Amino acid sequence: MHDTGTAILPAPAPDQEEQHEEQHEEQHEEQSKHARRFGLPIATCLVMGNIIGGGIFLLPASVAPFGTISLVAFAVLTAGAIALALVFGRLARRDPRTGGPYVYAREAFGDFAGFLAAWSYWATAWVSNAALAVAAVGYLDVLIPVDDHKWTACLAALVIQLLPALANFAGTRYVGAVQLVATVLKFLPLLLVAVGGLFFFDSGNLGPFQASDDSPVGAVSASAAILLFSYLGVESAAVSAGEVRDPRRNVGRATILGTLGAALVYLLGTLAVFGTVAHDKLVGSTAPFSDAVNVMFGGSWGGIAVACAAVVSILGALNGWTLLSAQTPYAAAKDGLFPPAFGKKKRGVPTVGVLVTVVLASLLTVYNYTAGSSGVFESLVLITTFTATVPYLLATAAQIYFLISGQGERVDRGRLVRDGILAGIACGFSLWLVAGSGYAAVYQGVLFLFAGVVVHAWMAARKKRTATH
Repeated sequence: MHDTGTAILPAPAPDQEEQHEEQHEEQHEEQSKHARRFGLPIATCLVMGNIIGGGIFLLPASVAPFGTISLVAFAVLTAGAIALALVFGRLARRDPRTGGPYVYAREAFGDFAGFLAAWSYWATAWVSNAALAVAAVGYLDVLIPVDDHKWTACLAALVIQLLPALANFAGTRYVGAVQLVATVLKFLPLLLVAVGGLFFFDSGNLGPFQASDDSPVGAVSASAAILLFSYLGVESAAVSAGEVRDPRRNVGRATILGTLGAALVYLLGTLAVFGTVAHDKLVGSTAPFSDAVNVMFGGSWGGIAVACAAVVSILGALNGWTLLSAQTPYAAAKDGLFPPAFGKKKRGVPTVGVLVTVVLASLLTVYNYTAGSSGVFESLVLITTFTATVPYLLATAAQIYFLISGQGERVDRGRLVRDGILAGIACGFSLWLVAGSGYAAVYQGVLFLFAGVVVHAWMAARKKRTATH
């Protein structure tokens, strides 16, 4: 997808040019047989793989109680996600440095806003990694009985986290290879159901258009609240812009292609399951894709096939999120807003960031299995649904700031209107994500952000002291 650029492209400040040159030199030095910059296909797989984790395999059953009106919510959310993806593409074209939302927020609003973006995104990544690993154990149990004993399940979750981390330690070349293979392997069964389901589609299975007692608007909003977070990850290429070949061009393309690809799989897969599994059975299903495969081909092997696809899907998501969890702290460390150790790379990967993420996610995983109650763990996961949207809001606000504050003689009026509308839609979508996370998640998430203020005070003081000596 060709992009003619943002409405406003002010000349970068001298220090910004120097930062770009320094980063370019670093990236040049990092190139080796283990470090390789991502081309458009790998960058697209990174976006698609991070958007689609394991949730896709339960989505049809999750929204079935609302009826097929939930497909309308899918369409609305897809429009919002694409607007957000386009804004990230515009921002990456303007400033193609590693860090994504952190870079944009800091450039527009200063160190504090940049730190909040980095802090919230980093926390989201490692808590989400723990949640993904725990979810993967549920799918793995279909293949190998590991969930019967608490410590066996815990060990399985830790191994599931470790494998993608090892790929990251090996270098960006291997991260890209794993991401490509995982994306292909998980999309084959999903596309099999999505396309194959068309041949077994029975409109009688769809059930009512609106199955709940809510108003149409209420039903769309309620189903959207479940689907909202299915699109988290659209920023993946922007966050890793420094590792993408020709980022000004490819980050935007990868973001759009990855988001569209994920949306297509979501929509076709859900529609296929709706049309192959009877509505009354689907509402109570715990494995809707397995049920669809069994209807299509007979037998009971659908559960095994879908479990394999789910485990591969989650491993791919963990591979991508582990890299992203280190990229934002890396960019912040380069600016003195995170500890300096986070700003070092080996084989193209910020290894300290990866190590810290794996350790924290592993500790949280062990806690999940030893606490005896899932309440605290689930609360942490809910908090991340809020903290994930903070960088989105800051990034879209940065785009609005760049558009409005541009020099009048440098503004193409047609592009200004277009990009302004896109930024407005993306900002509204981000606010909707915040609202969908619920009161408790917002309350606890804000407390977590305020804890970050103390960390920022310490890092800012250290940066000031270093500058004066």
